[in-house]
Amino acid sequence: MYLSGGMIMMNVRLSVMGWVMVWWCWGSCMGRFVVEKNSLRVTSPESIRGIYECALGNFGVPQYGGSMSGSVVYPKANQKACKNFEDFDISFRSRVAGLPTFVLVDRGDCYFTLKAWNAQRAGAATILVADNRPEPLITMDAPEDETADAEYLQNITIPSALLSRSLGSAIKTAIDQGEPVRISLDWREALPHPNDRVAYELWTNSNDECGSKCDAQIRFLKRFKGAAQILEKGGYTRFTPHYITWYCPEAFLASRQCKSQCINGGRYCAPDPEQDFSRGYNGRDVIIQNLRQACFFRVMNESGKPWIWWDYVTDFAIRCPMKHEKYNKQCADQVIRSLGVDVNKIDKCIGDIEANTENPVLRDEQEAQVGKGSRGDVTILPTIVINNRQYRGKLERSAVLKALCSGFRETSEPPICLTEGPLYFFYISLFDIP
Repeated sequence: MYLSGGMIMMNVRLSVMGWVMVWWCWGSCMGRFVVEKNSLRVTSPESIRGIYECALGNFGVPQYGGSMSGSVVYPKANQKACKNFEDFDISFRSRVAGLPTFVLVDRGDCYFTLKAWNAQRAGAATILVADNRPEPLITMDAPEDETADAEYLQNITIPSALLSRSLGSAIKTAIDQGEPVRISLDWREALPHPNDRVAYELWTNSNDECGSKCDAQIRFLKRFKGAAQILEKGGYTRFTPHYITWYCPEAFLASRQCKSQCINGGRYCAPDPEQDFSRGYNGRDVIIQNLRQACFFRVMNESGKPWIWWDYVTDFAIRCPMKHEKYNKQCADQVIRSLGVDVNKIDKCIGDIEANTENPVLRDEQEAQVGKGSRGDVTILPTIVINNRQYRGKLERSAVLKALCSGFRETSEPPICLTEGPLYFFYISLFDIP
């Protein structure tokens, strides 16, 4: 073992088919996943009036920093929302000057995301999913498998929340009895406000050959760079990039797969980009580039210019892609020099990747993966953590910026948080970000 006993770790077993992630623990502890919850207030009818907990969905766009009130509708057909509501001649579009429609649907039979997409297309302002079992609230997540018909995932914009089975049943009963149900969702306290500076992390990866998820991540880095640099240069935020790192179990250290995916004697590994050990780049290449990016940030942070990390990772993605066979140290060094940074400082931070010893940078990354306080373990890429709370929603510039801005104390928001639409781009153009 390469981390201290008692620490939760991710154990990745390498096989010809790819990486199988298994939670491993010293003793009897278990991996800890924190469900981000939100405040839901039922304002009518009187019989169920009160404040309840609901779980934020990990898709769509939660209204961080705001609130929304609406009237709840439980459809007479397609109650699990697995089909297009148009097929049932059902619409949730609000009347002029009417309250937004919150559609309540049942859990089961299809992905949470498909339910949200069907509700959104029918005009719902928010989707509420009633759990179908008496259990603690869970996080509604997007499906892992990538299929051609799942392109709608990036187009979901309405907020979503999972309700307990008991609350869902109470709302349905009230609606059946002809009582109007009014609900208010409040995201203003979804993120804590410890001080006037927002701390946030982006758990990312230098791999650019993992399909639509990698494409979305690179697109986000390019589009969010301007806002991130303004916030960091102005002292409004404290940003830290992180990289998920696994280790090879001792029993597999001598295997070809382990040697091709890891460095430093199997201590630090990454999955094969193409999931094919016979061609292209391998996990070892990825972990080395991840380490180089982490070291670039450390060197820039020590020099007082951490925002230049955004220039490096976006330039590297453009100039050194795997598909052009430029995903290597030579191309990376060219990007580093073009930014006026001393390559020797980066190399010194990287250290000897062939040595059978710990690497301080990657050791810290492994330790940072373990959940602390209100934040659970980081297991998914990409992941954004704001003020030690995991962000739920789309990996999209405006949605993430809105979430960051909600992390500031009232009246302490930076100017960019008060600027919307075309003025946002005008504001960015006023700054000279090196």
